[in-house]
Amino acid sequence: MSVSERQKAAIGRRRNEVETPALILDLDAARANIATMAERIAELPAGLRPHAKLHKSPQIAQMQIDAGAIGIATATIREAIAMANAGIDDILIANEVVGPAKVSALAEVARSTRITVAVDSRANLDALSAAATAASSTIGVLVEVDVGMGRCGVRSKEEALEVARHARGLPGIEWRGAMGYEGHCMLEPDREVRVQKQGKAVSDLLAVVDHLAADGIECEIISAGGTGTYDLTGAHPRVTELQAGSYVFMDAFHGSLIPGFPPALTVLATVVSRHGPRVILDAGRKAVGADLMMPVAVGHEAVTAFLDEEHAGLDVGEDCELAVGDTVELMPGYGPTAVNLHPVYHVVENGIVTAVWPVLGRHGSDAPIGKERARD
Repeated sequence: MSVSERQKAAIGRRRNEVETPALILDLDAARANIATMAERIAELPAGLRPHAKLHKSPQIAQMQIDAGAIGIATATIREAIAMANAGIDDILIANEVVGPAKVSALAEVARSTRITVAVDSRANLDALSAAATAASSTIGVLVEVDVGMGRCGVRSKEEALEVARHARGLPGIEWRGAMGYEGHCMLEPDREVRVQKQGKAVSDLLAVVDHLAADGIECEIISAGGTGTYDLTGAHPRVTELQAGSYVFMDAFHGSLIPGFPPALTVLATVVSRHGPRVILDAGRKAVGADLMMPVAVGHEAVTAFLDEEHAGLDVGEDCELAVGDTVELMPGYGPTAVNLHPVYHVVENGIVTAVWPVLGRHGSDAPIGKERARD
């Protein structure tokens, strides 16, 4: 998508002068977070493959790669196409890609980009192989292992072996290894319990890797982890890459688990009504989301009382001077959802909007997959 003239008109304004609701990206804070994670990952054996489902921004992805990331992970083929079209050349789709249009698009983008995708069934592998053969491309695959999420992924070592053997015998398919995402561990606020759950998840993943190795099938890639377990999973000597992503922007949920990463993403809202200690903003679920945690007002002693479609309610102290027409920045409870609700970022440096960047690969907002085209 392109950035409209109306959206570009925000450039040069102060961060609190943008038409609301608006997605604000504090680029200074994002750069600092990228540098901090790069320093921490340098001390760990795993490489960093940041998950772009958070930001859906090739600009941010390139900044992460420039800071040492080995590539980018995405959740969808739309995100992968957006990254590939911008020149990102090593992409893991950490998810199954199913359906004729999506599989065909995957095979096309794999002609010019190193693409790896998660698989957990022979049927999906057959579809990927047929599409890759037709497109004269190669699709790399990782067998996904369910390590506790209860969604995609093989459920046993035997099932993993069946998938791996099948992958190695198919044209257009390159076997690359295994993946297990321990997202359920990141929902655990108790650090000690989180460590126990994460340890079991990685152990389950490696049990599959060992079972494959006993059959002569080696895993070049062992991919796992996220921001909530980056320091645990990334420290394991056998994990080769870490899919942490939320650290770049940080949000209320991850901020409660992982210290050291200031918020770089907020949604600017305007006070449209006030009645005593209750302040009403013009940003609700359609602008900031309500996943995992409620959004948090930045710079104010306030409790988020409710989040409706178009409004948020803050309960503030009597001495709070917020009045109708003032603006407030909300830190999302969960960043990826908030980003997906907006077409553009208002990029802020030193308090001033210096650019407007499109949010690419959003669900339900781009052209049909069959009409998208990978870069030549």
